[in-house]
Amino acid sequence: MSNLQVLARRCPVMGKAMAVQSSRIGHAAGLPTVAAKAGMATFSGNGRAGKAKMHTSRAHEAQAVDTPLFGGREKAQLPPRIPAKPHAHAATRPAVADTRAGKFDYEGFYHCELDKKHKDKSYRYFNNINRLAKEFPRAHRADKEDRVTVWCANDYLGMGRNPHVLKAMHETLDEYGAGAGGTRNISGHNKHAVELEATIAKLHAQESALVFSSCYVANDACLATLGSKMPDCVILSDSLNHASMIQGIRHSGARKIIFKHNDVQDLEEKLAALPLHIPKIIAFESVYSMCGSIGPIEEICDLAAKYGALTFLDEVHAVGMYGPHGAGVAEHLDFEAHAQGKPRGTLMERIDIITGTLGKAYGCVGGYIAGSNKLVDTVRSLAPGFIFTTSLPPAVMAGARAAIEYQMEFHGDRRLQHLHTRAVKEALSERDIPVIPNPSHILPVLVGNAELAKQASDKLLQEHGIYVQSINYPTVPVGQERLRITPTPGHTKEYRDELVNAVDSIWRDLGIKRTSQWAAEGGFLGVGDPVAAAQEPLWTDEQLGIAEAARTILQAAEAEKQDSSRPVLTGGLTERLLEREMKGLRSASVAA
Repeated sequence: MSNLQVLARRCPVMGKAMAVQSSRIGHAAGLPTVAAKAGMATFSGNGRAGKAKMHTSRAHEAQAVDTPLFGGREKAQLPPRIPAKPHAHAATRPAVADTRAGKFDYEGFYHCELDKKHKDKSYRYFNNINRLAKEFPRAHRADKEDRVTVWCANDYLGMGRNPHVLKAMHETLDEYGAGAGGTRNISGHNKHAVELEATIAKLHAQESALVFSSCYVANDACLATLGSKMPDCVILSDSLNHASMIQGIRHSGARKIIFKHNDVQDLEEKLAALPLHIPKIIAFESVYSMCGSIGPIEEICDLAAKYGALTFLDEVHAVGMYGPHGAGVAEHLDFEAHAQGKPRGTLMERIDIITGTLGKAYGCVGGYIAGSNKLVDTVRSLAPGFIFTTSLPPAVMAGARAAIEYQMEFHGDRRLQHLHTRAVKEALSERDIPVIPNPSHILPVLVGNAELAKQASDKLLQEHGIYVQSINYPTVPVGQERLRITPTPGHTKEYRDELVNAVDSIWRDLGIKRTSQWAAEGGFLGVGDPVAAAQEPLWTDEQLGIAEAARTILQAAEAEKQDSSRPVLTGGLTERLLEREMKGLRSASVAA
């Protein structure tokens, strides 16, 4: 643009005239506008690609994306010119060309994307499953008479129907109504939020906590905010991290480095290559939900201290499940210290950011972060994912607080759940069913084929009344498809026998590989590998409080062998421990 044109645009009269002329030229005969000629490099219209600042409160800093709107050979699609109103002699004019053929085919786009999902067998099907609070773990499908047993819920401890939780929710609902009434800083901040966050902070031995609508949002908002605000931040992410963390890192615009799953040597090599002075975040999980592996928390904390990094630990599948108070794996690894109420100097205290959920072991909904006062306040003050969303309902927060406090004191559900997990693992192993070895409460049953995994899930539901969801790509890599089984305190021997018999039958009908077949091929994901199969559960008998009972049962079994006149006790060690535990719970229930 010449100097004369610049001066003309500043003139009140000439400026308007030039704008009108430019508009006419830009739309006549399909000629490209100035923006189109420039390639429309970014949505912001400044023609300069820069680092996206998606999480910012300043409007002038907000650039939508770095990605050009149009590719190298693509041309801008201009809106059709609006025809003038017809005059009396319009019939003598040539007809205006139909511009509809040039419009984007939205329905065609949707069809193509869905067709891809169907072809690669990753299309997600949603089963209508209505869990029954008074018949846990039973549910009904669309027809109330069509009953099924749910074996894949994340309500690991059955807290969704716990009477203490329901009582707290009913009372709060009656007194305070259904909704929170607004965002946290506009009428949605209340005593239920304050009390819940104080309880979470106490659970994790942290200074402060912040509640979100889900832990997906908590992870996304926290990582995106910190990664975008800290200058030159680098986020190191475990290769099996959850989608919420991946999304948060992407939203941050920070540099991302992926390290091999649970490989501390690979992590250290990547940390050592970074300047010591730049901010770094190591993002990882304690229990990885699709394989059940446990993160090397202590080793990662050591590396973080050595290389000046923050630790970001997702305890979503561990809170409520591990530790003397249910705070997760970080608490569990210093079991005795926390059981004695001495959290100072423990591993959990070394974690900078802990995230968790209220929607799995605690049976409600919501997510949170916990950390230092200043860290939490920074996220509270800067994260759009917290600031601009409606607060959780008071009844939900009251129920979540009741669930946390209940599990901080009562160990029976955790003990029963982990005993049921052991029993299912043992029963499946006896039938040569390939469970991916791990020390957690999650039972991933390897299929290795997307179509077979879907068929197995369908047959379980339709022929046996058992609901186990198949897990396919992109949740797991292609070729690692599986069924994910999650026992709960309510999955008694009757349900367990039904499950194991059904799975065994379906494996035979569909010709799915068994453990011995995977072993003959050299093993895969630990299946068929005797070293991997030898992993001990994270919970020990001493921690579960069953060590003495186990010794007594084993001594009785030995006595059976020595004295043929004594009655033979049925069932293995785990089954006898379960019988003892269930008997104790029934006695306690009658006494109450």
